[in-house]
Amino acid sequence: MTSWSPILPETVWSKVATVLRRELGEGPYNSYVAPSNVRPGPYGDPVLVTPTAYARDWIARNAARRAQELWTQHDPDSRVLDIKSRVEYEDATRGAVAAPAVAPVAETAPARPEAVMPIIEVAAPNRIGGLQERLTFDSFVAGRGNEFAFQMSRQVASWADGHFNPVFFHGPYGYGKTHLLNAIGWEAQTRRPDAKIVYLTAEKFTSTFVKALMDKSTSAFKDEIRGADLLLVDDVHFIGGKTSSQEELFHTLTSLIENNRRVVFTADRPPSQLTEIEARLRSHLSSGLVCALDVADQSLRMGIIERKLEQLSQRLGAAQNPRSDVLHFLAERVPGSIRELEGAVNTLVASAGPRLGSLTLEEAMALLQPNLKVAVERRVTVDEIQKLVSDHFGLKQADLLSERRTRAIARPRQVAMWLCKQHTTRSYPDIGRRFGGRDHTTVLHAVKKVEELLQADDQIARDVEALTRKLRNV
Repeated sequence: MTSWSPILPETVWSKVATVLRRELGEGPYNSYVAPSNVRPGPYGDPVLVTPTAYARDWIARNAARRAQELWTQHDPDSRVLDIKSRVEYEDATRGAVAAPAVAPVAETAPARPEAVMPIIEVAAPNRIGGLQERLTFDSFVAGRGNEFAFQMSRQVASWADGHFNPVFFHGPYGYGKTHLLNAIGWEAQTRRPDAKIVYLTAEKFTSTFVKALMDKSTSAFKDEIRGADLLLVDDVHFIGGKTSSQEELFHTLTSLIENNRRVVFTADRPPSQLTEIEARLRSHLSSGLVCALDVADQSLRMGIIERKLEQLSQRLGAAQNPRSDVLHFLAERVPGSIRELEGAVNTLVASAGPRLGSLTLEEAMALLQPNLKVAVERRVTVDEIQKLVSDHFGLKQADLLSERRTRAIARPRQVAMWLCKQHTTRSYPDIGRRFGGRDHTTVLHAVKKVEELLQADDQIARDVEALTRKLRNV
């Protein structure tokens, strides 16, 4: 086996990544390259491991040749840089001792844990009460909307020093909060089998505490909860309005933090918005790290679909994947959360059976519509887009039609024009007339400008993604 050059982490990939970031732009780089890691292949050659097959294909089309050119310039051993999805890499290395990640794709400040961690084979782990065995880091798909939360979860589970405490994950239902909490529990136990890890929902905390009060066994309850090395509490917002339970949770949290024990919470909102919870508990919940799980973009949704199809294939037997237009329909048009997206994949696989690989888009829509109420393409109006954009950016609809050209108004106006071109059948002149009588060249410039910003400006990309999702779900 070829030995790895000791200068690899410091010089080769870091230089390649730096150039790729500059040439690709922040948006594409962060979406497709940054979540990947370089690892040693079975014969010593480097492998760029991507979290999904979708990211692998994007890099292969748009960055692979340039990455190899840069790699050749800096690698004294002249090795070939291969690209594999995480599943492909795990299949290729299965049966061998898993190798640690060679180098993170890019350095950031402050230092962040790797998005793809070393593979850990877990043989029949002890079951922690309440945890679901399928919800692990290996089955979690990371992307723009949840990557930071994923990395922080890895850090908590690794028992690393210098951790934030407590860690508070928040986001809409069905976007992976419970998955991350379960994954933390399994990974933390794997790394420290002797540690006491307690997982429970806020409702379970409340009902158990009330029962302890009735049975006059609160001392035993406190010993059990406050003796945890790691306490994981899901859906803490459900404790709102329960005064005695909030009091107990406040003292439990205080005790655990004072004794350097770790605590992780999830909720559907950030602590500052949990107005039904008393102020001092909200303050404690906010005192560590508050981390959002945002709406999944198309790349992340595609990765989730691919992972779900892999899981179903393993469980039900090998089957062809749906056609690319069907996959993109699922990623773009199925409304709702990640959980609902996975449900749509389940429905499609079960309904289509062996015909899954040959299913046309029209047939897929027909199969999904009765069960998931996937709307037939509806007519979107310019007025509707203008109202949605003005609300999103905190403006009045009249501002988008006005002559004002300040950046705070001009940029949302350009985004609205781009959305009109994407989601209506209106021509450039017609769109211009509906934005205060502007010329068609103004609309054309706006569309081109937004297209450029989608590749270079992460905030604009997030705004457009959120607006598109809202527009389809209205």
